[in-house]
Amino acid sequence: MLKKLLTLIATLLLATAAFAAVDVNTATEAELDGIKGIGPGLSGRILEERKSAPFKDWADFIGRVGGVGNKSAVNFSKEGLTVNGKKYSAAAAAKAEAKNHKKHASAQAADRKPHSSADKDTATPAAAPTAAPAAAPATPAPAASASKN
Repeated sequence: MLKKLLTLIATLLLATAAFAAVDVNTATEAELDGIKGIGPGLSGRILEERKSAPFKDWADFIGRVGGVGNKSAVNFSKEGLTVNGKKYSAAAAAKAEAKNHKKHASAQAADRKPHSSADKDTATPAAAPTAAPAAAPATPAPAASASKN
């Protein structure tokens, strides 16, 4: 009976140690690779990005590390990954989504910027060929009416 109890306790301790939280700001490459879904490429990007500054929160982590989105963040969190000791939550997802939306909105606004006068000069010759085909059908019309008379 005692042997079974000790085996059970040992098993529980090993399971707890295997699922220990791994913080993205302090983890080694090996610890990051131990998280299901994080391989050598992603752990390298995480470590490289972490050199510039520690990750503030999940939204910062998702925004700075290419290849990590809300879905993968949920999976990493389930596997024990934390950012500053915090698991991924719905609030973090909303914040990351808002940050991502803001980034895309500013990129779209930059695309819709009015062109400079130099751009207008280069756009004018492109507009001229469009006007030429409109004038071409007008020429045959008088010839057609001349042949009817």
